Amino acid sequence: MFASRPVVHPLEVAPPADPVEQPVGVLMKDLPGMPGTPGGLGLRVAQLLFAAISLAVMSSTSDFPSVSAFRYLVAAVILQCVWSLALAIVDIYALLVKRCLRNRRAVCLFAVGDGITAAITFAAACASAGITVLIDNDLSICSENHCAAFETATAMAFMCWFSLVPCFLLNFYSFASS
Repeated sequence: MFASRPVVHPLEVAPPADPVEQPVGVLMKDLPGMPGTPGGLGLRVAQLLFAAISLAVMSSTSDFPSVSAFRYLVAAVILQCVWSLALAIVDIYALLVKRCLRNRRAVCLFAVGDGITAAITFAAACASAGITVLIDNDLSICSENHCAAFETATAMAFMCWFSLVPCFLLNFYSFASS
C-alpha cells in the first residue's frame, strides 16, 4: 500500500517581545473590586470605616452590654474590622509591588473569609435592627435608651455588609473561574 500520509511540520512562533503583552483572550482581566485592584482596596477601606463607626457608636453607649444582640453586633464588627484591615494591607501590598492576587488558594481564602464575615455581620445587623425596632416602636422607651446610637450603629453595620457583598461575589466568581 503506497498511500500518501500527511506530514506535519511544527510552526516556530517567536514569543512576544514584551512578556506583559499576551494574546487577547488568554488572561482573565481583573474586574474592579477584585483583590489587588484599586476598587478592591476602596471596598475594603469602606468596610473598615463602616465597621469602625458602628463599633465606636455602639461602644459609646453605656447600656449596650445589657442586650445580647448588641453584644453580638460589637463582636461581629470587631471581627469585620480585623478582616477588612488585614485584606486592605494585602491589597496595598499587591498594588505597590504590582502583584496579581489570582492565586487559587488565596482567592479561596478570601472568598471563604468574606462569606463568613458577611453572614456574621448581616446576622448581627438584623438582630440589632430587630431589638432597635422593639425598643423604639413596640415598647416606646426610646427616651430611656440610646435609640439614635443603636440605630446609627445598626445602619453602619448594614452599610458594612453592603460593601462586603461585592467583594464576596467577585472573590467567589474568581475562585470558580480559576
